[in-house]
Amino acid sequence: MINKFFINCDEATAICNKNQYKEASIWGKLKLGTHLFICKKCGQYSKQNVIITNVCNKHLSKSNKGDVLCNKEKEELQTEITKRIN
Repeated sequence: MINKFFINCDEATAICNKNQYKEASIWGKLKLGTHLFICKKCGQYSKQNVIITNVCNKHLSKSNKGDVLCNKEKEELQTEITKRIN
């Protein structure tokens, strides 16, 4: 039973990505939480994933062009992501 809670980093990354978009199951979230408690690198990945998604969503919602960003907007994104991660 206890082995069902332990997942490797690849599985944790997949669940983290699903969780970011509200697609992870409750069981997946439990396994991810257990893994993140043990694995600090995956915890860092999870935090960075949230930051990148939030920054991108903020900039895309401001842009009237939809999915296309100009070079200036790309530079602003990179600057903001770098600032938040560090």
